[in-house]
Amino acid sequence: MTDVKGRTAFITGGGNGIGLGIARSLARAGVKLALADIDAAGLARAKAELQAITSVATFQLDVCDRDAYAETAEAVERALGPVTLLFNNAGVLIGRPAEKVTYDLWDWTLNINLNGVINGVQTFLPKMLKCGQGGHIVNTASGAGLAAQNAGVLYITAKYAVVGMSEALNGELASAGIGVSVLCPGAVATDIIKRSVDAAPEAGVHLTEEQAKRKAERTAMLTRALQQGASIDDVGEMVLKAVRENNLYIHTDRVMEEPIKARTKALLDAMPS
Repeated sequence: MTDVKGRTAFITGGGNGIGLGIARSLARAGVKLALADIDAAGLARAKAELQAITSVATFQLDVCDRDAYAETAEAVERALGPVTLLFNNAGVLIGRPAEKVTYDLWDWTLNINLNGVINGVQTFLPKMLKCGQGGHIVNTASGAGLAAQNAGVLYITAKYAVVGMSEALNGELASAGIGVSVLCPGAVATDIIKRSVDAAPEAGVHLTEEQAKRKAERTAMLTRALQQGASIDDVGEMVLKAVRENNLYIHTDRVMEEPIKARTKALLDAMPS
C-alpha cells in the first residue's frame, strides 16, 4: 500500500506515547483517526490536538474486553467509515524476575500485550477482508520480541508471540492486499513504565515507606533512560513509512543488532550436521 489518504485508522493506546506519535503522522497524511485508549484524559488531549488536522473520534476502551471491542468497532464505522488501517499498539511494561512473577501479573500482562493484539485482529480483520479495499495492520511488539534482553519474562513472552503472529499474518494476508508490519522499538521517550507500574495488579499492595521509595526511584530511573530514546514523532514517521512501503519489520534503532546475530548463530549452531 502506498496511498493512505482518506482511509480510516484505528489505533489502540492512541492517547499517549507511540500511539499518539502514530496518530500525528497519520493525521498529517490525511488519514481519519479512531483513537482508543483506557486513559480518557489522554484521549481528550489527543483529540484537542488533532481534530484541527483531520476527523477524529475517540473511544475509551480496555483492549482485553472483547464485547466492548466489538461495540467500539461498530461505532467507529458509523462515525468514520470502514477501518482499513489497524494499529494494535496498546501495551504495558513490567519487569519482574521470574521468581517474583505471580499469576495475576501473567494474566494482566498477556491479556494486554498479546490478547489485546489478538482482539484487534479478530475484531477488524474480517471487516477489512469483507470491505475489499486492502489495508495494513501494524502490531507493536518490541526489540525484546526478537532476542531476550533484560526486559523480564512477562514482557518478552508476550512480545515474542506478537512477532510470530505478525510474521504468520503477513504470509497469509498478502493475497488479500492487506500488509502487515511488526513494530520492534528500542527505547522510546514515553512514560510507559510509570503508567504500567501504576496500573499493575500489585499497585494497590501495601508497601513500607522504604519499599515505596525504592520503587519510585527505580521507576524514575527507568523512565529517564527511556527519554534518551527515539521521540514518539520520529517513531510515528517510521511506522507511516513502513505502511507505505509494505515493510514487515520496523526498527527504531540498531540496539538489537548484536543480540539478534547472537541468537541466530546459536539457533544455527544447535542444528545437527
